[in-house]
Amino acid sequence: MAELNFDLIVVGCGVAGLSAAVAGAERGLRVAVLERASREERGGQSRFTEAYLRMKSHTEVTDDFDGFLAEHSGYYQDPDFVAETLADRADWSAQTRALGSVDASVIGTFAEQVPGTIEWLKRHGVKFDFLPTQFLTSTQPRLLPVGGGEAIVEALAAKAEALGAEFFYETSGRELLTEGYAKVLGIRALSRLQGDLVFRGAVVLASGGFEGNTEMLSRYLGPRSVYLRPVCKGAYYNRGEGIQMALDVGAAASGDYGSYHAEPVDPRSGISEPSIFVFPYGILINKQGLRFTDEAPGTVDAWYERVTRQIYQQDEGIAWVILDQKVKDVPNYRLAIRTDQAAIEGATLAGLAAKLGVCPSTLQDTVSRYNAACVPGDYKPLQLDGVATEGLQPPKSNWALPLDTGPFFAYPIISANVFTFGGLKVDERAQVINADGQPIGNLYAAGETVGLYFGNYAGGTSVLKGLVFGRLAGQAAMQQRGAQ
Repeated sequence: MAELNFDLIVVGCGVAGLSAAVAGAERGLRVAVLERASREERGGQSRFTEAYLRMKSHTEVTDDFDGFLAEHSGYYQDPDFVAETLADRADWSAQTRALGSVDASVIGTFAEQVPGTIEWLKRHGVKFDFLPTQFLTSTQPRLLPVGGGEAIVEALAAKAEALGAEFFYETSGRELLTEGYAKVLGIRALSRLQGDLVFRGAVVLASGGFEGNTEMLSRYLGPRSVYLRPVCKGAYYNRGEGIQMALDVGAAASGDYGSYHAEPVDPRSGISEPSIFVFPYGILINKQGLRFTDEAPGTVDAWYERVTRQIYQQDEGIAWVILDQKVKDVPNYRLAIRTDQAAIEGATLAGLAAKLGVCPSTLQDTVSRYNAACVPGDYKPLQLDGVATEGLQPPKSNWALPLDTGPFFAYPIISANVFTFGGLKVDERAQVINADGQPIGNLYAAGETVGLYFGNYAGGTSVLKGLVFGRLAGQAAMQQRGAQ
């Protein structure tokens, strides 16, 4: 068994792992990067994402950034306590460890470190702009890297290579090597080409969640997880070993293990992220031909995850959005349809129902009752207009126009698993915390391996989380090495 010595071993080659690798290497650390994929497919999910960033300028996060994260960092918290601890983070830390929630100091550090991290990326060649998104209506602005996540991956990978970091492709971490329970000495790994390897040094776990592991999905999300699929090819590489090996040595869990980030996608498509965000302008029906949720409770960027979770709860986890020709009057409506598959069309509702495998009379009745509940209003398709149904359950709260202009068309929708919420607890230095609230020496985590979200995803924060905590991990590893 070959043994290799480094100052820092980074498990994962997405934006989180690469941020750690560059931050460590530019401070003189000898860095190894372990990546399950080949060099051509390196980057995990980061390679395929557009990488929306919840920022109102290049130097400022949105006004609700840390507040929203604090509100969704655990369940059954006292609202007054949440508000108070946004200002008094030390008090939060003492109390939330017992609740299994995320410390306010971590959330505060996250928000504070974003501007500097973006500037750091710019120095390494990444460009940013406020580009068009797939959200026709939105509550928060999104800054994007030009070229998406792939641009960040390639820029940071090139920098890490230039700084001397050594990449081990088609290699995955298997087991942490420890000195008792207090300190990590390295990691055992398996390489397709070199077999068993032992890496000695501090470890950063940045290997994503467990959306590519059916056993863990069933264990934590339950048997309905068979109706989920990863949102892109890169997610199949995320099999949860980073989380599991840390739990095995006493790391504390954090985040909502029974949940995940949901996105509405077309199950017929094989492309990355074939999302369908046009449903607020039609109605959603299940296999029985019935509506089951409010399709437009608010702007699509703020509500699509919650609507998608309702789709996931339907029979076989599938629904269809039913649209008529009036949707084509919505400016740039095609931006909300990312699938490469054609719409399913029918000259009549009965004809459309037959193609969907839905009872024609039931669909006709569902649409008739919906149309009867639509009332005149000041329709404004690109902003919340309050044009709602009356006397209908479930209601439709905005953009409620009758479906009466054929031919009609539909898209199937399932819930994609963008990433899982459950992961490891870290402090504000990205150091992994054990179940007693103490840091584990030489062990760090970043990206989706860190558990942060509960119940609902704060849109535009996941890529930032990887970038910020990856960079913090690389910096902290250097500081810890200097102290030893």
